[in-house]
Amino acid sequence: MNGFTIGLTIVGFCIGFGIAFWVKILLDRQKADAARTEAARIVQEGKNRAEALIKESNIEAKDRLLKMKAEFDNETKETRAELKKQERRLIQKEENVDRKIESVERKEKDLTRLEKDIEKRVEQITKQEQEYSGLIAEQKTQLEKISGLTAEQAKELLMRAMENEARFEGGKLIKRIESEAKEEADKKAKKILATAIQRYAADYVAERTVTVVQLPSDEMKGRIIGREGRNIRALEAATGIDLIIDDTPEAVILSGFNPIRREVARQSLMRLIADGRIHPARIEDVVKKVTEEVDAVIKEAGEQAAFDLGVHGINNELIKYIGQLKYRTSYSQNVLQHSVEVGFLCGIMAAELGLKEKLARRMGLLHDIGKGIDHEVEGPHALIGSRLAKKFGESPLVVNAIASHHEDVPPTSVYDILVQAADGLSGARPGARKELLENYIKRLEDLEGIATSFKGVESAYAIQAGRELRVIVESSKINDEESILISRDIVKKIEETLTFPGQIKVTVIRETRAVEYANK
Repeated sequence: MNGFTIGLTIVGFCIGFGIAFWVKILLDRQKADAARTEAARIVQEGKNRAEALIKESNIEAKDRLLKMKAEFDNETKETRAELKKQERRLIQKEENVDRKIESVERKEKDLTRLEKDIEKRVEQITKQEQEYSGLIAEQKTQLEKISGLTAEQAKELLMRAMENEARFEGGKLIKRIESEAKEEADKKAKKILATAIQRYAADYVAERTVTVVQLPSDEMKGRIIGREGRNIRALEAATGIDLIIDDTPEAVILSGFNPIRREVARQSLMRLIADGRIHPARIEDVVKKVTEEVDAVIKEAGEQAAFDLGVHGINNELIKYIGQLKYRTSYSQNVLQHSVEVGFLCGIMAAELGLKEKLARRMGLLHDIGKGIDHEVEGPHALIGSRLAKKFGESPLVVNAIASHHEDVPPTSVYDILVQAADGLSGARPGARKELLENYIKRLEDLEGIATSFKGVESAYAIQAGRELRVIVESSKINDEESILISRDIVKKIEETLTFPGQIKVTVIRETRAVEYANK
């Protein structure tokens, strides 16, 4: 029973499996048929769509072709129209060129005729020149016979006449230009100088270095000399100054080129006289102490001068050289006070001109720095001072102002001119300086001699202590314009041959006198 059931079950399972397999095959076939049908439908739809796209593309292509053709036709028409315009322009240009060519041909013919006419005229002119040359030569010969002068002599006379005329005209022009320039320059210069003088005031003749020591009695001379002259030799060796003890009552003269050493000797001698102990050891101690004190005074004087002028940053060595000017004089004017005065004047004038006031004061203070050592170094004090200033770091402007204040080198800036003017103003003002009588008289004689050396000068007089020179010329030989030239020549010769402070005014006087006598 069980075996039969199992067999039936197996048979049923096999039948079921077969039916299922057959059903699956049927389903697969149906799916395949459906897939083929769908594929055929999709292919058909693709073909239809492709045909539609082809038709649309054909239509669009035809439209574009039509548009391009229309555009091409329009462009062709425009190009043809432009070509026709250019063709018309070319035709017009050709016509213009033809007309110009005809005009040029006509002008060439005219020029050819003109050339022929000019050649004829040149021939005629050449013939006339030859004729005129012959006539001129005959006239020259006749003129030489009549005048008794050769052509060269006549030319020389003509050139002299022209030179005199040119000098006359030049003198008139110089006179006019100088008068105009002087009026304007005098106004400005007087204003600046007057302002500077009003704003600065200083003492008249400053203190001088004393070279004579007064003694309480003539007995002191023997003590100064000492036994066998040992005291005076010790003093001279310690100070470097010569002591002159002569018959001058109650006085000892100190002789030496170095003003500082002379001052040390003066103070040392006065202290020794006051102390009464005069012997070599004491002399050396006193001289050493006085030297230290004088060095301190020199440094203090230099610092005080720089402080008074508001000038800062000067090298310490230069400060010492400035202080040494305290014991240096020029025509009895103390050089340190003169330098301070020049510094103030430079600063005032620079302020009036809108320049750097402190720089101008610095230049004025240092302008005579070379006088502190000019007895030790050869050369003009201006150049010595410029080398000192350059050595101790002063600017090129300051160095050149120092070197050029006596025109040893040419001035290069307006500051140089200010220093020259202030230096002349400080030295030339009344009472500032003294001069030896012999030098004074010689300078006046030299001035008058220079003026009378010129042709046509009748007499010359130096007046106002040599500050002005009056020159009287002969009116029959010198005219008004030539008198201007003579004044300029005299000034030039004075500047070249003489050395003087400040300026000298040269006045040329020409007068015409008419004299008649009434008789009865």
